[in-house]
Amino acid sequence: MRANTVIMIVLAGVFGVLAVVLANIWLANQRSVMARTDDVQRDTVVVAAVALKFGDTLSADKLREVAWPSGAVPSGAFKTSKELLTGDSKQALQAIGVNEPVLATKITGPGQRATLSAVLGEGMKAVSIRVNDVLGVAGFVFPGDRVDVLLTRTVRSQDGADQSFVDVLLQSMKVLAVDQVADESKDSPTVVKSVTLEATTKDAQKLTLAAGAGQLSLALRQAAASKGETTERVTLSDLTGEMPADVAKRQAELDKQAATEALAAAERQRAEDERKRADDKIAGLAKAVDRVGSKLDELGKVKPAPAVVSAPQPVVKEVVKYVQPEPPARATIGVFRGVKLETYDVPRQQ
Repeated sequence: MRANTVIMIVLAGVFGVLAVVLANIWLANQRSVMARTDDVQRDTVVVAAVALKFGDTLSADKLREVAWPSGAVPSGAFKTSKELLTGDSKQALQAIGVNEPVLATKITGPGQRATLSAVLGEGMKAVSIRVNDVLGVAGFVFPGDRVDVLLTRTVRSQDGADQSFVDVLLQSMKVLAVDQVADESKDSPTVVKSVTLEATTKDAQKLTLAAGAGQLSLALRQAAASKGETTERVTLSDLTGEMPADVAKRQAELDKQAATEALAAAERQRAEDERKRADDKIAGLAKAVDRVGSKLDELGKVKPAPAVVSAPQPVVKEVVKYVQPEPPARATIGVFRGVKLETYDVPRQQ
């Protein structure tokens, strides 16, 4: 037999003996603990014998009493079913599991009914907001969940451009009811139209004002995440990396391009109309030429009338004779007498 095999067998035996010893020690400790537990003073606590949901009326057949260590009785627990059922009938304000202690905070008090007013905290209000299947987290928000309320708005800036942005309005709001269902044990998603939240008076005012200022939506929070967090406004520039001025510039370019295309289309239409009118004129001229040609053909078929030769006319010659004009019979003579000119009309000598 090889040495390695022998060593493995020895180690297996040692570990087996060690496991048996440790098991005996653990069992001895458990027996001693159980022996000490028998000496602990015990009391009774009322627990649910069946699973209870919101609005269920409590009765003796739905409750039972179990032993409970006296020093560990939960606050608000009942010792006996008779004590719990004393007075007016009581109803469950939230889901209570089997063998879960029935506490005073989980059931209605004297004269109360299983309504939302019974589950509101001290100084808190219930306010409802309208949602749809998407804004209501696709129906996966249930009573008892915590949500953040988001507000989406669109405002017009000084330059006339519309700006859209989203703010976190409220954080970690407790959902009291979905539509008209306040049962926390409900676990099937449904399309809802409204969600009722637990809020302070100021938060209720914010929700009421925001419902008319923009669009409200919900963001489901982790069950254990009850603390608020630092948030910031999200705008269109965070989505596309563009500022409103860039969006306006691009829109102006698109408008300019559309105007250029419209002008080009108008020019094309005008050219088409002119071409059509020219074609109509050419067609009219062609018809006129055809009519003239037809007329000429008709005239060409008519035989010409015989020409009439007139008698020759005598030729008259014109003679031009130059006649010398006769000289005038009198003449005018001027004589200076000093600086004075005197004229005389005297007969002309031949």
